[in-house]
Amino acid sequence: MSEQRQLHRIVIIGGGAGGLELATNIGDKLGKRKQAEITLVDKSPTHVWKPLLHQIAAGTSGLLEHELEYLAQAHWHHFRFLLGEMTGLDRADKQIQLAPILDDRGIEISAARSLQYDTLVLCVGSLANDFGTPGAKEHAIALESQYDAAKFHRRLINAFIRAHSRAPMISHKLNIAIIGAGATGVELAAELHYTTRQLAAYGLDKVIPDRDVRLTIIEAAARVLPALPERLSEAILHQLKKLNVQVLTGDPVVQVSIDGVDTKGGKHVPADLVVWAAGIKAPDFLASCDDIETTRNNQLVVKASLQTTRDDSIFAFGDCAACPWPEKGGNVPPRAQAAHQQAALLAENLKRRINGEPLKDYRYRDFGSLVSLGEYSTVGNLMGRLMGGSILIEGLFARFMYVSLYKLHLLALHGFGKTALDTVGRLIARRTQPQIKLH
Repeated sequence: MSEQRQLHRIVIIGGGAGGLELATNIGDKLGKRKQAEITLVDKSPTHVWKPLLHQIAAGTSGLLEHELEYLAQAHWHHFRFLLGEMTGLDRADKQIQLAPILDDRGIEISAARSLQYDTLVLCVGSLANDFGTPGAKEHAIALESQYDAAKFHRRLINAFIRAHSRAPMISHKLNIAIIGAGATGVELAAELHYTTRQLAAYGLDKVIPDRDVRLTIIEAAARVLPALPERLSEAILHQLKKLNVQVLTGDPVVQVSIDGVDTKGGKHVPADLVVWAAGIKAPDFLASCDDIETTRNNQLVVKASLQTTRDDSIFAFGDCAACPWPEKGGNVPPRAQAAHQQAALLAENLKRRINGEPLKDYRYRDFGSLVSLGEYSTVGNLMGRLMGGSILIEGLFARFMYVSLYKLHLLALHGFGKTALDTVGRLIARRTQPQIKLH
């Protein structure tokens, strides 16, 4: 039997922030030393940090400058990458099923296949939950991937050009509705406010943003950012009002149509573009994965060690996992900081598993929350022992902390040297490029 076949096979499904950080970490520690064979599987050939999608959608960041090729990262960090989408699981034979890969013409590139594992790690993230709302799938865009963000940006540019060509025949030529006032919804609204003003500055000046563009956020809960502290919610609402963003709270959406959004309270919000940013759920296929325990939102129920409750050889973390948070009596919230922490712990636990050592338990450390309103403001709360609880921050310091979250992700993937060079390169490029993507 060859050396490769004797290695412990670790298969990671999902190349999001947590999955790619994990693959990179254990690739450098286990793959490089031939202590394990590591395979990362994702349905996309490239990685983009999900919290950047609203900026890509608005055009304040370009897709190409943030895309990372999985094959390149795998080559640099001693793991293998497979393009594919998981569709099934056979726990008895320890194998997963992957769907066939088709090109944009529907021609098969790779047939359906199976993949063996000794340890399986599921980190497939989350999807928007439209709760079966009529018209949501047909008429709203959910920013779940870089392709969704790029599609929305194209529609935004086309809608703005269309409004420019129709001026001055009608008022409120461009209406944009955002369903959901979580972090994605409010951050997107601020970025769009900035983008529409930049588009007018670059020559599409027959559209006067303050008069002709209407941004509306619709939230079923009683306030914006319902999952975050109330004082943070109030600070963000104040900033949104200063930007003239219309906010409707306490009024769930009951239908999305080609010309707008209808709410339970009887309001009709006209909309040329609709973004669905309300609610999350794990991918549907997890609910039928060979009797693995899941929640009603398809999340995999895991123990403190991040092992699934019914199979110790299967781990799950990030948004797709329901991980206990004993201090709060619930589950760890679906945040990037949680996935980052879990990836770091899981890298150590996988090594312990291979060596037959007891696994460590995960304990979530809540460092607070930050919400960026783009060029206008950043607001958040920091938590920790040094803070003596929770403190509200805003302005430049809050902006620095917000940007640092992405830098920490890049450090986990590339190390200090490459991250520093990348940062300098982007600063230089910004001097020679438009402030927004114009196509």
